[in-house]
Amino acid sequence: MKPILFAAALSLCSLASSAATPLYLDNNAPLEERVEDALSRMTTADKIAIIHAQSKFCSAGVPSLGIPELWTSDGPHGVRPEVLWDEWDQAGWTNDSCVAFPALTALAASWDPAISRLYGESIGEEAAYRGKDVLLGPGVNIYRTPLNGRNFEYMGEDPYLAGVMVAPYIQGLQSKGVAACVKHFALNNNEVNRHTTNVIVDDRALYEIYLPAFKAAADAGAWSFMAAYNLNGDEHMCHNKRFLNDILKGEWGFDGAVISDWGGVHDTREAITNGLDLEFGTWTNGLSSGASNAYDNYYLARPYLKLIESGEVGTAELDDKARRVLRLMMRTSMNPAQRGSMCSPEHYTAARTIGDAGIVLLKNDGNVLPIKTEGDVKVLVVGENAVKMMTVGGGSSSLKVQREISPLDGLRAALDGKAQVEWVRGYVGDVTGEYNGVVTGQDLTDSRSAEELIAEAVDKARGADYVIFVGGLNKSAGQDCEDADRTGLELPYNQDAVIEALAAANPNLVVVNVSGNAVAMPWVNKVPAIVQAWFLGSEAGNSIADVLTGAVNPSGKLPFTFPTSLNDVGAHALGAYPGTQRADSPIVDLEYKEGILVGYRWADAKNTKPLFPFGHGLSYTTFEYGDATVDSKTIGMGDSITVSVPVTNTGKVPGQEVVQLYIADNKASVVRPPKELKAFKKVALLPGQTEVVKFTIGKDALSFFDDKAHAWTAEPGKFTVLVGSSSRDIRSKAAFTLTDKAVASK
Repeated sequence: MKPILFAAALSLCSLASSAATPLYLDNNAPLEERVEDALSRMTTADKIAIIHAQSKFCSAGVPSLGIPELWTSDGPHGVRPEVLWDEWDQAGWTNDSCVAFPALTALAASWDPAISRLYGESIGEEAAYRGKDVLLGPGVNIYRTPLNGRNFEYMGEDPYLAGVMVAPYIQGLQSKGVAACVKHFALNNNEVNRHTTNVIVDDRALYEIYLPAFKAAADAGAWSFMAAYNLNGDEHMCHNKRFLNDILKGEWGFDGAVISDWGGVHDTREAITNGLDLEFGTWTNGLSSGASNAYDNYYLARPYLKLIESGEVGTAELDDKARRVLRLMMRTSMNPAQRGSMCSPEHYTAARTIGDAGIVLLKNDGNVLPIKTEGDVKVLVVGENAVKMMTVGGGSSSLKVQREISPLDGLRAALDGKAQVEWVRGYVGDVTGEYNGVVTGQDLTDSRSAEELIAEAVDKARGADYVIFVGGLNKSAGQDCEDADRTGLELPYNQDAVIEALAAANPNLVVVNVSGNAVAMPWVNKVPAIVQAWFLGSEAGNSIADVLTGAVNPSGKLPFTFPTSLNDVGAHALGAYPGTQRADSPIVDLEYKEGILVGYRWADAKNTKPLFPFGHGLSYTTFEYGDATVDSKTIGMGDSITVSVPVTNTGKVPGQEVVQLYIADNKASVVRPPKELKAFKKVALLPGQTEVVKFTIGKDALSFFDDKAHAWTAEPGKFTVLVGSSSRDIRSKAAFTLTDKAVASK
């Protein structure tokens, strides 16, 4: 729990004994009146004190006024363990373990806003119980390259999907009195050179691809945003006038606080004028070096105060920053409704439910899955990722969990009494098990050669009814991990050779890929069943077992494209990654040459065949789509149309299908993608059941961003509605015309 400042406690006692409670402490009074009342009572020094950190994860309150400090915690998949006041080292608490929820790629793969709301509420309760006021997440940076080490924390390649999925998370989290801190704003699409990359992007791509999910977060009422490390227009994002003042606070009307990424501030005067409200970090330079307890030396601390005292700058910007931080405090640390619970059965159930919903069945030739348990069944589990803890590592999202169910333990529990389950190593990856003082306690050392490991696995595989290979990536540096990118698309640790050998030894091979990124699969045609399992947190093993055994019918869909090779990704095909370093400068210029053609938009435009397309995901049942129809063949600019399509479960078991609606502009004055996701709905159907799925489409879904007019524009003409099970599995189409003339009522 957060400590209580002694001075603040005295002040509160004094205020409580006075004749009337000050307005700013009256939670029943209008928020803006409370903010202005508190601001009027604060000195300049008070205002400076609340706009910068006083410890690694805490900023000061105003003890003399009874205003408490503000406590943050890394997320967005769980509440980070306590660290020392001024160090990254663990504080050594024994009651700061948490439930780890699935990574946000898994949440996005559920394509289910109700699941997102459950996620936000659950993690909000954990954060509130621990006395955290701001959870540093969720992240909605777009999946531009499969090499980005931090993709596992984000919500995929499509701005519409990410926007729809982030809003309920934010609203669920903040319903518990804990602020979302939406990150990393903006254009933080790779980890390599993240502090020095100057992103060059055209306005169409900016507004159509990289900003919509952030705008959806602002529209959902997010109480804080975190500015990114990188630059745009040669200005660091933590004090970038265009992004913070003009777009976020201006165009979008954001009334919350902009928080810096840790050590992302570089200049006092720019931080004053360009929209930053609250500076966080540690050490003198905000991140890595200098004197300890140097918080008064931060750019928005003593240097700012000296500029005010000398008359070089005024206090208008300071008042705006203080207002925004006070608003954040009154919504969180001063909110008596901030209540929670930690490691509850309900939270573990939520984690498992989210994981179940996000797992994607990529391939299932011959209906190898689900596992059949008739007779004396032998199941061989192969792979380090079947036993390795995945909640430790990966950067700032690393967690200390109360428990983590491994895939092996999950399968053993699910198949207990039904099958014999044996595990062999298969490959040796990263045997370490420590991050930032959190230790897994696992001893994964193994001195055998790759050849010996493969020989053992093949020998055991020949006598098994099923072989379940659990591999993929992990949270180590250079894989799915903060502050570094992957070096290639391929699987590490000789896994391809292991899979090839297992495929030759047993026809019932299932590959379970644990990762937050796409990986190359040169063996894809030799393996009958492939499952994308993500980093699923505390209940990982149970969720994986639920799907493999058929206790849960998989319903997840890919939130990003699995390319066959890096050459099928726009950023790599055009040589637009990782950028070019300037002469005699640390700055790396990175131009987004592919523009709006990101992910499936690029694959469609270039007619390349992905390994697995965006939106793809199979089921243990089958779904038949009827003809899509529109309720009007012609609509005006201010009108909308309703698209209807019947969907039937034609299989033998209940299942859920994500019905996806894409729009194609048949003829435009600008380059447009062949199609773009504009609506989706997840429906649950019993065998034989039909539901008519309906979507309402208006001008917004038909528009592109006109960078010359700086406005969204829809051009009259013919459009096609494409409805299907993935971006490449279109089941039905319908056409309509948009006109700029008045259209008679329907």
